[in-house]
This record gives sequence, C-alpha cells and structure tokens, in this order.
Amino acid sequence: MTLLPALTSNPPAALLSAVAALAYAFLAWAHPRLSQRQTRGVLATAWVLHLFVLGSALLETPARFGFAPALSVTAWLVLTVYLIESRMYPQLKARWTLAVLGTLAVLLALFFPGAQYHALPSSWMPLHWALGIASYGLIAAAVVHAWLMQRADKAMRLGATSDTSMPLLTLERLTFRFVAAGFVLLTATLVVGGWFSELINQRWVWNHKTAFSVLAWLTMGVLLLGRWRLGWRGRVAIRMLYLGAGFLLLGYAGSRFVLEVVLQRAG
Repeated sequence: MTLLPALTSNPPAALLSAVAALAYAFLAWAHPRLSQRQTRGVLATAWVLHLFVLGSALLETPARFGFAPALSVTAWLVLTVYLIESRMYPQLKARWTLAVLGTLAVLLALFFPGAQYHALPSSWMPLHWALGIASYGLIAAAVVHAWLMQRADKAMRLGATSDTSMPLLTLERLTFRFVAAGFVLLTATLVVGGWFSELINQRWVWNHKTAFSVLAWLTMGVLLLGRWRLGWRGRVAIRMLYLGAGFLLLGYAGSRFVLEVVLQRAG
C-alpha cells in the first residue's frame, strides 16, 4: 500500500492539501495571540484552501471517494456553518477546536484519498453521496452545538464566565434545527440509496453500512419525536444525539475505514 497515494498520483493536489493543513495548524497554534479579525481572516483562508482541495479531488480522473474524503467534506461543512454563525454571533468561539478538526481532516484525506471509481454503478450514486455528506455535515454541526451547549451549561453551573456566552436556549434551538435538517437529508439519502440498490441488485442490500445508517435514522427520529412530544432536552437529548451521530459515523466512514485500511493492510 502506497504511503501517500495523493502525492504520487497528483502532486499539486498533495501540495495544496499540505498548505491547507498548515493554515489550519497555524490558526490552532497562534489564535491566542491573534486579534478577532486576524483569526477570522486566517480561518477564512484555510477554509478557502480546503475548498480548493475538495474541488481538485472532485476533478480527479478517475474519481476517488472513501471514508477520509467524506470526513474532510463534513469538516468543511461544519467550518462553513461556523463561519456564517460567527458573523451573527461574534461571541461564539470554538476556533481552536475547529482548526484542529480541519488540520486532521485534510491530512487524513491526503493519506487515505479513497478508492478509485472508474465507472459508477448507477447515475444515482453522486446524488446519494451528496445527500449523505450533507446529512453528515448537518448532524456534525448539531454535535458541535451540543458540545458548546454542554460547555456553556457547565460554566454556568460553576459560576464561571464561558467564552461561549451565547444563551443556552439559542444553542439548544440551533442544535435541534440542525438535527431536524440532518434527519430530513438522511431520510432522502436512505430513499435514494434504496432506489438505486433496487435498480442494480433487484433488492435492498443489507450490510453494515445500511444497518448503521438505519440505526442512526431511527435514533434521530426518536430524538426528534421525544423533543416534540416529551420535551426532551439537556443530557438525555445530547446523549441521544451523540449515539445517533456515532451510528452515522460507523455507517459509512467506519465501514469504509475497515475496507480501505484494515482489510487492505491485513491482505
């Protein structure tokens, strides 16, 4: 197994990935010494470089995709949400955490660019991928907001001033909006996936990816129903969200990691 497939097959894209990772890493290291405007500028620069990395991967022939590119796109979507929200809520601060997330996501995709797809088995597959990654991004954004909510709640209980001084109710409302949007897109992902599975295999194919994705869908559905009918909030709701996000992570990224890394190394 080649140590750096992206470096050997596409050196310019590998260099771009390294620059994007360095930009994120610089922000994680230097953000305490930067002004708010400088921090936002460095993060925006890293975000744009990350976008170019993702764009170069999409234009590669033959197309590649796998667990690491999926996580890289998810991280970029979470950063997109943060950049938008930080304009509306300047007190929202999670730059160090997100800078580290961006660094790891870009480097992971550099080392594990995914499998090559010389011919797609169905014209529905790009739509299935797009819906799945979008649902990943929205639910990942919900997880980040839930973490911020926990941090703010803990600071309030200890009588400390949290650097995330957004009201808890605002964070909670945003969290469940992302959960609801992610649930809708996850539903569409499963419907489209089932549709082209029927077209190709003449039946619904059950495997680890399908099972974990359905478990994630059920968990998110129960969470939203519990929120709507029973008023679930706080620790119960957050734990359900983490559980559903864990199932979703195992559904694609976990399954592909086993196929692309564990089994290839074992073989």
